[in-house]
Amino acid sequence: MTDQREIVEQLRKTLELLDTGKNVKLSTGEKVLKKVYTSFEKLEEYSKDYIEFTYENPTTYHLIEYFGGELEKAGFEYLSEKESWDEKVKNSSGRKFYTLRNGTNLSAFVVGKKWDPSKGVGTIGAHADALTVKLKPSSLKDHVEGFDLLGVAPYGGTLNNLWFDRDLGIGGRVLYRESANGSIKSKLINSAPQPIAKIPSLAPHFGSPAEGPFDKEDQAVPVVGYVSDDTPSPEANDSEKTSPLYGKHCLNFLRYIAKLADLKVCQLVQLDLDLFDVQKGVIGGIKDDFLFAPRLDDRLCSYASMRALLESSEDLNVDSMDTFINVTLFDNEEIGSLSRQGARGGLFESVVNRVTTSLHGNSVDMRTLFANSIILSADVNHMFNPNFRQVYMKNHSPKPNVGITLSLDPNVHMATDVVGTAFVEDLARSNGDKIQYFQIKNNSRSGGTIGPFIAAQTGARTVDLGIAQMAMHSIRATTGSRDIGLGVKFFRNFLHNWRPVYDKFGDL
Repeated sequence: MTDQREIVEQLRKTLELLDTGKNVKLSTGEKVLKKVYTSFEKLEEYSKDYIEFTYENPTTYHLIEYFGGELEKAGFEYLSEKESWDEKVKNSSGRKFYTLRNGTNLSAFVVGKKWDPSKGVGTIGAHADALTVKLKPSSLKDHVEGFDLLGVAPYGGTLNNLWFDRDLGIGGRVLYRESANGSIKSKLINSAPQPIAKIPSLAPHFGSPAEGPFDKEDQAVPVVGYVSDDTPSPEANDSEKTSPLYGKHCLNFLRYIAKLADLKVCQLVQLDLDLFDVQKGVIGGIKDDFLFAPRLDDRLCSYASMRALLESSEDLNVDSMDTFINVTLFDNEEIGSLSRQGARGGLFESVVNRVTTSLHGNSVDMRTLFANSIILSADVNHMFNPNFRQVYMKNHSPKPNVGITLSLDPNVHMATDVVGTAFVEDLARSNGDKIQYFQIKNNSRSGGTIGPFIAAQTGARTVDLGIAQMAMHSIRATTGSRDIGLGVKFFRNFLHNWRPVYDKFGDL
């Protein structure tokens, strides 16, 4: 009987997702909402694609480069921050654009030809960075009994015991000098599937020293090689000694990086490299309910929101479109967002200002534009962990494969207010999406997001929400195998229908 009920429930969910039905008409009768649907089977396909995506793009640089390429293939035009946008924006027939900052911050947008600044902007903001371990500017360390060690620093809350005994690869950005003309260029490298480092734990047989806490400077140091006493040390040639990195990093390490980049050591100028878990993500659970993968925070929402924009851009008719939709991926959320490429760096505001000025001149009151806008701050939140049920509140503990989760906090660590909550509920209801809620207990402390920063900088109503995950800030975490697909579905609905739903709230 239980099996029959499960089958009926699955069929019901499938029919609910497949049923495009009629377009949903608002109670005001002013506008018809486009219903966005995704088949039950396709929901899991997003997770399978995400596994490949996060494996091929282990660093923020890789992620941003990947989405830049996807946007180009979808017909988005690149706008350089260092050039005027006026002519390109005014004369574009497709009205689809994107811009980059620092290789780690991306903003992509579609502007309808009937858009007026009084209509505001519908935006999804997520952060592309994930907790990691970064190479120090000088990673050279003394040999310890023949072991080669690598000098690294924690980015956010890392270099703890969760990073011990993992197979760590290296990747990121390499700045190099071109041999022909001396100009500085950059390349991305990725050692996967080869791990190059391991942070070894101490066996429990040694007693209390194996129990921690551990010193992040001296006891969480990656081991990258071993040289026996009778092995001669490598010697740099005259050309290699001209690199500004010579003497700052082990010569064998520099040669390895140069080989990955298909360069010579003498060409290397600077490195911005991360260590990362090379193990691929996987669908798991006895009924394939889960996705186990590294770097879920916040690559989940970055992937889902950008995939939603790419798919939505195929359906939009910019000639009749009267909205301005945007997805911006920020860097440095995990360390406070206070950087030129972070949410407090102003790229989103700059994009909106420049596009508006290009199309409507300097007379537009940007305060009015942002007052008519709405921003979804899309960041992962905490899925219920059955082993620690005491830390969750009833009705505030998200479950897998249900739907997007609203993040709430009375002390405004999250930007969500009651109007924003009602807006998201109304938007979800129009498309058959389910909403969950998360708020911490009174005896716990809340994390933060980009939401309050963007809300304060723009004055736009901002709602914090996201895809729930278990084991946040671990080197590997868990989400539902259909949660990414449900996120894409929700974000697509937002991009298509945010304006008519938000109009129902008038001057609230």
